Amino acid sequence: MSTLATQAELTLNDWKERAANATFKTQAFIDGEYRQALSGQTFDCINPATGQCLTRVASCQSEDVDAAVASARQAFESGEWSRRAPTERKKILLKFAQLVREHREELALLETLDMGKPISDSLNVDIPLSADCIAWFGETVDKSYDEIAPTGSDALALIPREPMGVVAAVIPWNFPLLMAAWKIGPALATGNSLILKPAEQSPLTALRIAELAMEAGLPKGVLNVVPGFGETAGQALGMHMDVDCVAFTGSAEVGKLFLQYSGKSNMKRVSLECGGKSPHIVLADCHDIDQAAQAAASGIYYNQGEVCNAGSRLLVQESIKDELVERVMHWGKKLMPGDPLDPSTQMGAMVDKTQMERVLGYIDIGKSEGAHLRMGGNRVLGESGGYFIEPTLFDQVNNDMKIAQEEIFGPVVAIIEYETFDEMMNIVNGTRYGLSAAIYTKDINESFKFMRDVETGLAYVNTSCIGAEVGQNFGGIKDTSPISSREAGSQMFDAVTYVKNMVVDFSGKLQKAQIE
Repeated sequence: MSTLATQAELTLNDWKERAANATFKTQAFIDGEYRQALSGQTFDCINPATGQCLTRVASCQSEDVDAAVASARQAFESGEWSRRAPTERKKILLKFAQLVREHREELALLETLDMGKPISDSLNVDIPLSADCIAWFGETVDKSYDEIAPTGSDALALIPREPMGVVAAVIPWNFPLLMAAWKIGPALATGNSLILKPAEQSPLTALRIAELAMEAGLPKGVLNVVPGFGETAGQALGMHMDVDCVAFTGSAEVGKLFLQYSGKSNMKRVSLECGGKSPHIVLADCHDIDQAAQAAASGIYYNQGEVCNAGSRLLVQESIKDELVERVMHWGKKLMPGDPLDPSTQMGAMVDKTQMERVLGYIDIGKSEGAHLRMGGNRVLGESGGYFIEPTLFDQVNNDMKIAQEEIFGPVVAIIEYETFDEMMNIVNGTRYGLSAAIYTKDINESFKFMRDVETGLAYVNTSCIGAEVGQNFGGIKDTSPISSREAGSQMFDAVTYVKNMVVDFSGKLQKAQIE
């Protein structure tokens, strides 16, 4: 069957057959070739849907990171990529994106086996958006202009953007390839060399696309992949004296570690995107309560709730709360977990046992805090050996409860009741996070007041806060993005480039004036 076959042509049995015959790239990719970790160490790569080991992957240590950084630095200084014309870099990135599309089914299978998300999402969302992202940055790079500063007629002051040099990208496990693409696109488009450290829970697509990048024409050493653990490979990248920039997506706790690593090493630039506790808000004048309820359900249960901007708080005006909660539960019950390889499955497995236990622990906390468990709350499909949790909804939640304040990263929504607009805004802004928020109302004045006053980087009206189109900058404030990092759009160029001021004096008057 063609690798370009549509998802509709593939059944559960087809995907199971492909899974049984799947092969995996398991070695680090350094200097244009696959190689074992120098220590020989490996770690288990577990299928979250079965709890069984898929394969064993090289566990990179500091010495492997040293080799990857040396390769990346040599590639950068050679100029083979960093000094190549933007139009030429564009051609290779567009070819790279096309190869990702051509291998869509293979990559989707790897993503689902590795991370537990439904195959329909991997195939129709994650992989196409990854290719689109790489292509968008490829198309953008030869259309981005530098600046000319104002001077007198006897001088010319140029302000070009220059690549940082060696960029390290430490990516999460919830959208393994897409989050990698958000960093691959801008880093490579601007001429940097890149070292990719995938999450230990989901390294398989990152290792496979390194080969596709070489096939597209990327010079060796420009893209390296070092699988391993955060406390080994991740820390080594953060502390490395020859890494110029680290772009990290993950928890706020680990993001703060990268800020510390920067200060303890070479003060490398750090770009952070560190999670959220995003609210959906429904006003009594909402034009369609059922539509809002459906959006709220998908906003928290999509991708098993393992989304940094998942709508994990649902703020509801008192007069419509009972009706809305019933509708959310109606839609939530339609999203019960199933086999991730089944094209009809809309909710898969938690990424690993640790994450499943973390989410179940928060559910126990919610009950102990006095919140009313209205739906779900249990592990399901235990006979599979996998890590499945049913859609869960808590009612009667106060904003000071842990389940309303802390990022659970699972299919758990907290219903918080409010009466007035001002009360609602205080609740919305009353967390350490500031990623996204969505409001449902037909009052245009309330909409603009909300967007003006909400303390988030992303604000939506009458649509879910899940999702970000490439080209729309993604990021937040507070503990989400403490240094105003933005991804998925042109502002990501700010993270992986620096500006240089270049002045030409045609007359010698500038130097003469300095002497006088």
